[in-house]
Amino acid sequence: MATVSVLRFSGHQYLRHRLVLSILSGKPVRIDKIRPDDQNPGLRDYEVSLLRLLERITNGTVIEINVTGTAILLKPGIITGGNVTHECPLSRSIGYFLEPVVMLAPFSKKPLQLTLRGITSNDQDLSADLIRTVTLPHLQLFGISEGLELRIKKRGSPPLGGGEIQFLCPIIKQVKTLNFVEPGKIKRIRGIAHAVRVSPQFSNRMIETSRSVLNRYIPDIYLYSDVYKGEDSGKSPGYALSLLAESTTGAVHCSEVVSRPGTAPEDIALLASRALLSEIKKGGCVDRKHQTLILLFMVLGSEDVGRCKMGEPTARTIQFLRDVRDAFGTSFKIVPSDPSDPTSSELLFSCYGTGYVNANRSLA
Repeated sequence: MATVSVLRFSGHQYLRHRLVLSILSGKPVRIDKIRPDDQNPGLRDYEVSLLRLLERITNGTVIEINVTGTAILLKPGIITGGNVTHECPLSRSIGYFLEPVVMLAPFSKKPLQLTLRGITSNDQDLSADLIRTVTLPHLQLFGISEGLELRIKKRGSPPLGGGEIQFLCPIIKQVKTLNFVEPGKIKRIRGIAHAVRVSPQFSNRMIETSRSVLNRYIPDIYLYSDVYKGEDSGKSPGYALSLLAESTTGAVHCSEVVSRPGTAPEDIALLASRALLSEIKKGGCVDRKHQTLILLFMVLGSEDVGRCKMGEPTARTIQFLRDVRDAFGTSFKIVPSDPSDPTSSELLFSCYGTGYVNANRSLA
């Protein structure tokens, strides 16, 4: 029997997408030198928790962690899906755990019903709101739509959390090839201002301030005030504003700012609105937070050329492209989308899909 090559990486950065690539490609991954010189070396509690979650949504996955926690070896099993509940540590938000799961769930044996408990939005990870309003619509570009849903049952702000979400994902046999090269013009802006365990006025103040900035550019703005009370509002006070701009061709750009102690709702709204405008300015059909998701599904697409126009790639995206080459042997062709315009930072990404088929799917 031929030995399967092991993917080797070092360092704690990009841990999530490397684990995802290992599970999807079926190649074991070894990651060493995880914070070796840190005062507290090795894996953090949220990284161990993510490994446990991946163990639960797969079957036959073997994870070996060395004594100091500075090296891990993951031998991937099959993605089973099904009904899973997981308590997330309060050091990271639910989004940290949900992002890699979204990349894996469509290729499960059974549709995934995942309940996660913890913090629903913080200033490090994608919030439950953005995953529901931006990440999941991106999956629809690849033909994953029927039965795809994210419900926010309870909000949970840092530091004590207390939030709960439910993520439902259907299974598919194969993803569609993407051809998304027209960013279009922005036609509407939507947003959610949520406030928990603080005055409901906070969400109204965020909405008013945000409108005062965005109304200069576009009239079609609808910002929704989402106030949770009692048990559903988690254990800590907090508020945040998530914004998304949608174009005539369905391109979505988003931004979000979460409250910090002592920050006025007006400041949160100004930061979020300006971040959205700068995100739109960077151009492309996909916002920077979702470049890796789109590129992954392009690699897994049917055996045809997938194309997508994006703004400048982030450091995470550049590393992801290198890791994809190691895992799947797929390289992207990246060219300026408009060679005649030297000021444009938009790039055209294209690759030949691997024709990935979900072999885990139960045919019942």
